Amino acid sequence: MLIVGELINTSRKAISEAVEGKNAQHIQQVAREQLEAGANYIDVNCGNKVFNEVEYMKWLVTTIQEAVQAPLCIDSPNPLALEAGLSLAKYGTPMINSITDEGPRFEAILPLVLKYKAKVVALCMDDHGMPETAADRMRVVDSLYGKLTAAGVKDDNIYFDPLVKPVSSVQTAGVEVLETIKLIKQNYPKVHFMCGLSNVSYGLPNRKVLNRLFVAQTMTLGMDGYILNPTDKSMMGVIYAGSTLLGKDDYCMGYLKAHRKGLYEE
Repeated sequence: MLIVGELINTSRKAISEAVEGKNAQHIQQVAREQLEAGANYIDVNCGNKVFNEVEYMKWLVTTIQEAVQAPLCIDSPNPLALEAGLSLAKYGTPMINSITDEGPRFEAILPLVLKYKAKVVALCMDDHGMPETAADRMRVVDSLYGKLTAAGVKDDNIYFDPLVKPVSSVQTAGVEVLETIKLIKQNYPKVHFMCGLSNVSYGLPNRKVLNRLFVAQTMTLGMDGYILNPTDKSMMGVIYAGSTLLGKDDYCMGYLKAHRKGLYEE
């Protein structure tokens, strides 16, 4: 299970203010807290700072790495910002979030994947827009998988994002994602998965309940990566317990560690 800590994102007010004020102490504390809570990667996203994104990306990556020696997920729609972050990332294998099957974006991002030997989140979206059904998603998956592997990207470095939509607006959104995971697992058993699953509960009350249940459902079908808040103890508790019940936790060590950290206290 690969957890990408989502909290260093300038769409969050506190992070935006810290970046604009060059408050390194705050950014570094958030990075440390995520790593200590169980994150494997730290997401770095300043995509809403359109006019200063490259500069802010460089500052964020440098600042984070002064505090933690963790691999980074460089998260941006801007290829220039992606390269700025990747060029400075120095711990572990970096991750790019994301590539799509949209012609111009694919052509801009693929060279970065190859240059930096990065893991890549492959989002199920193409020039036709956002797919509705599992079959539509698989059309994109088949195309992306073929192009990425033909270019030399290894299965182990591909993380498919099945594109989670809110069930509040599309009743079958959750089911279509589950079916997509199942089909990807059947057809491409060596690839991985990654998603920001909280979209599924957007617009509804008690969102954490839906998010936790959706984690359990997706894990059962093979989901092995999430972009989330690792300091959410209840969510992390579900992930550790789920891994144990699915036989992916040797000697229940992850579950016991979670217990000792107090993730299951009432």
